[in-house]
Amino acid sequence: MKNSAKHYSPTPQPENGIAGVPRERNRLAPTELTDPELDDTEDDAGDEADGSASGAMPAQSDMAPLTLEVDSAAHGERLDKLLARHFKEFSRSRIQQWIEDGAVRVDGEPRRAKDAVQMGQRIDIQPQASPETHAFTAEDVPLDVVYEDATLLVIDKPAGLVVHPAAGNWSGTVLNGLLYRYPGSSSLPRAGIVHRLDKETSGLMVVARTLTAQTDLVRQLQARTVKRTYIALVWGQTPDEGTIDAPIGRDPRERTRMAIVHTNSGKPSRTHFRTLATVPLGRSKVSYVECQLETGRTHQIRVHFESIGHPLLGDPVYHKATQRGQRPAIRVPLPVPFTRQALHAYRLGLIHPATGRKISWEAPPPEDLQALIDALDFEGYEGEEDDDGAFDASQYDANGLYIGGGEDEGDDEDDEDDEDDEDDEGDEDDEDDEDDEDDEDDETDGEERDRKVGGKTAGGKKAGGNGRR
Repeated sequence: MKNSAKHYSPTPQPENGIAGVPRERNRLAPTELTDPELDDTEDDAGDEADGSASGAMPAQSDMAPLTLEVDSAAHGERLDKLLARHFKEFSRSRIQQWIEDGAVRVDGEPRRAKDAVQMGQRIDIQPQASPETHAFTAEDVPLDVVYEDATLLVIDKPAGLVVHPAAGNWSGTVLNGLLYRYPGSSSLPRAGIVHRLDKETSGLMVVARTLTAQTDLVRQLQARTVKRTYIALVWGQTPDEGTIDAPIGRDPRERTRMAIVHTNSGKPSRTHFRTLATVPLGRSKVSYVECQLETGRTHQIRVHFESIGHPLLGDPVYHKATQRGQRPAIRVPLPVPFTRQALHAYRLGLIHPATGRKISWEAPPPEDLQALIDALDFEGYEGEEDDDGAFDASQYDANGLYIGGGEDEGDDEDDEDDEDDEDDEGDEDDEDDEDDEDDEDDETDGEERDRKVGGKTAGGKKAGGNGRR
């Protein structure tokens, strides 16, 4: 079911390169970057080319004040239109923002953008630096670095932290923190960032520390040798395992969100998953799933699970059934407060750019998600499934895709058919962006079954149905 991976071979390294990189979580002292290659730039996979982090949009100092006296030709003209006409170097929307902020005075008094000016009036303007001018400045943003060497670092991003500056989040991002912690990263595209997580998604990210490493990691993302595994809590009882294969693009009716789009604007998207456990919660159920991405689209896991009627717990955007004839997921109050999507990138694996060795890290769920997992008590539940609520395999195809069916398909709660056949990047949240380029990690098929996932043992929960309680 997987697409064939593109060829990948590590970038040649000198014989005296880094010897051996441990798999376990390590903290090494930061190394100053003096590599002359950092003067070059290289765009990463799927992102816009924007030059170096420092040169794209430098911070501005206070700008010189401006003065204008209204002449007879401008008498009666709107204040914002007059200023936009005279000061063409500034956009009208920027000028309107200055007026609203009180940075524009007419005869010493603040005015509204739509107010008409009078001949002889004096207009004083104190230009303000736009928020985006601070996007590439160093800030002391705390970063949980779980591993670092001279080539790369791995961070455990908390929920609520934006990865890359964008509209509404021009500062306080992972990028700003990288520029503060590693001044040399200012010479790298996006300070070495090669992939993103949604703002409210927690978990592991890799960041390059040299241009050579960044180029190599980008190639790995394209070749799908970077393996990222997520854990998620979703509403309802999911199949034991499956693949969600549905194209994703911008929702043509609501451009701030993504959707399943069966037109040319939808990009091929695949999510592989297996169910670790399912527990009842009131008149609903909650499933604990492990996901791996074969492709990396914005909000991919969230969109895909919503599309099969199993939205993520706490997701404020993707929580409606989207297939015709599909019943909406039953959502009930959670046992503990939880105000974000229940999604965590808990495992990251890649080929080290310097050594060519496979290396991986794991990060346990953050406190809020772990508290929810504990409160749902997946390990403690030993009850039998009710006949009325039992999983009906006939409603899913061989790939785990919802196809409908069942006796009460048309009963009480019909779905709001608002995303079927509808229209990447963005990542921070996103994500954000979940800017992933992963497929299933064949290397982990055996030993991964016996590891613990967020305090819950994944081993023994087999895809054939024995893993359910």
